[in-house]
Amino acid sequence: MTGHPGEPSARVPAGGPSFEAVGFEVDAPLFVISVAAQLAGMHAQTLRSYDREGLVSPGRTTGGGRRYSRRDIELLREVQRLSQEDGVNRAGIRRIIELEAQVDALRAKVTELSDEIRSLRTDLSQSRSDAANAAANAVAGLRRDVVPWQSTTTAMVTWRPQRRRAQY
Repeated sequence: MTGHPGEPSARVPAGGPSFEAVGFEVDAPLFVISVAAQLAGMHAQTLRSYDREGLVSPGRTTGGGRRYSRRDIELLREVQRLSQEDGVNRAGIRRIIELEAQVDALRAKVTELSDEIRSLRTDLSQSRSDAANAAANAVAGLRRDVVPWQSTTTAMVTWRPQRRRAQY
């Protein structure tokens, strides 16, 4: 690498460069395998192995070449950390990745449902306000000089039809 702006340097500091400072889109498949390996501090063959095992699966070009995103690089670093620092085997790493994906999906669902609840509460509040206004307008439109009749008795009258006598 020549050190031109936008190119990674030949030596990557511990932890790698800050992607946030560079401003890369998190899921944009930008890096060929050699650059991704350098950014992650690994050998390219390790990245191929992780891809075969399904631990980190990068995007592909139409020709089949691997293209790693910022998220892929971060995941590669996490896989390496789990393996080297925490001593987790690859099956354990795979399970951790699956569980983290489930947690992310559940968080997204919670956010979606929270937004829906907020929207429904706003709609309910508006509906209550509309109903109160409609009731107030209906009452305001009633004639004040007309009073409904109320019966003073609770007696019930029953009517029984009588048969007419036949007249001869």
